[in-house]
Amino acid sequence: MSTVNPRRWWALAVLAAAQFMVIMDTSIIGVALPEMQKDLGFSQGELQWVFNAYVIAFGGLLLLGGRLSDLLGARKVFNAGWVVMIAGSVVAAAAQTAWVEVVGRAVQGVGGALIAPAAMTLLMMLFGHDPKELGKAMALYGAAAPAGGTAGVFLGGVFTEWLSWPWVFIIYVPIGLATLAATKLLPAVEGRRGSVDVLGAAAVTAGLALTVFAVVRAPEVGWASTGTVLQLAGAAALLILFFAIQKSVRQPLMPLGIWRVPRLGSANLAMTLLGAGWIPMWYFLNLYLQQVLGYGAFASGAALLPMTVLLMIFMTAITARLLGKFGAKPLIAGGLLVLAAGLLWLSAVEPTGTFLIDVLPASLVAALGMSLAYIPAMMAAMSGAPQEQAGLASGIVNTTYNVGSALGLAALTALAMSQGAGELGNLPALTDGFSSAFIGAAAIAAVGGVITLLVMRSEKSAAAAAQAQAASAAHGEQVGV
Repeated sequence: MSTVNPRRWWALAVLAAAQFMVIMDTSIIGVALPEMQKDLGFSQGELQWVFNAYVIAFGGLLLLGGRLSDLLGARKVFNAGWVVMIAGSVVAAAAQTAWVEVVGRAVQGVGGALIAPAAMTLLMMLFGHDPKELGKAMALYGAAAPAGGTAGVFLGGVFTEWLSWPWVFIIYVPIGLATLAATKLLPAVEGRRGSVDVLGAAAVTAGLALTVFAVVRAPEVGWASTGTVLQLAGAAALLILFFAIQKSVRQPLMPLGIWRVPRLGSANLAMTLLGAGWIPMWYFLNLYLQQVLGYGAFASGAALLPMTVLLMIFMTAITARLLGKFGAKPLIAGGLLVLAAGLLWLSAVEPTGTFLIDVLPASLVAALGMSLAYIPAMMAAMSGAPQEQAGLASGIVNTTYNVGSALGLAALTALAMSQGAGELGNLPALTDGFSSAFIGAAAIAAVGGVITLLVMRSEKSAAAAAQAQAASAAHGEQVGV
């Protein structure tokens, strides 16, 4: 019988801090983007790579990070992730050119992909002995995510306004070193024998990166150009290769049989479309505030705080209660449709708009939709998985959210650029481009809501399907199938 770790709550503080920092890394750069664009020479279309380089590396390598955590030991991988994160932060802070900045962000994403699954494994080891303690620990750990998003928005504005944009990366160095010093509080976890599907991880990450690259360049070189067609064909081939590898290797990153879990497919589709609608809104709203309304970095961050505070309150205190009362399907579908409504409202922004009229009410509606859909979609994706595959289901749903974010941002950036978002200084053209992106994001979210209503099974039907599946499996074993 395993003993209870007497330092488990201190260890939880370390893990929650890691979750806080990983999520903050996606929000802290938002308000710094225009200053980075000026200093590093990003074009309006290329600027998205500051965000997407992180998301592609993080989302593409999450499953590999989870596998390495199992094989090498979670604490070792957690420590390695922080070393990589610190290294990427140093590169990103010291960058003098756009491509070095993108490399630094990608390295940060690799670090995040090692940290996140290792942290979840350690949390389960620390609190898995007691369901009540585990529930409390998961709530505290989960609350660190919206808190990190909120802090990132605020700190990004403070650092960029009164110091300089490199400080949004420099901050990770002392915090990372402090976290490494505190990891002695975490339990030592022995690894186990097994193989690592490096080829599968490389195929899915390269396929995703090539897809985004093709979509980003298509408005400039043409959607029907030879380069775009070859790049998209190459991306498709890499993704097909990934699934072929998963089917053929003995220990794949993603055993394909997990897709038979009830609601896993529909929940992941919802998460993909949720990321594709939400993240572009965040990105283009930052640009609208600074490039059209003329806000400074701090004012822009402050303008986004009401939205992030609403997210934190709903995700930590309200959505779980609604989930218990109504179930996942209506919350996911309703949340996506509410998000679509907020995005459509945002599309009415004006070149001479104001925060109180053009931004605040619409952004709060969008944040409400996001906070209603995100946790129920996560729970729906994981609830039907057997205990031994819960970590895999969690990794898949996090991956699909990040994949949706990257592809959605690439596609909507292409749309915005085609409608005038590349004409810096031309406020009507910029506004038209950003408005088009908001409309596109609204369409994505609305499609997600409708598909969820049509495709996702309710809790009762999903439970019945799971029981039928279990009965069928038992019968198959009896007859030797």
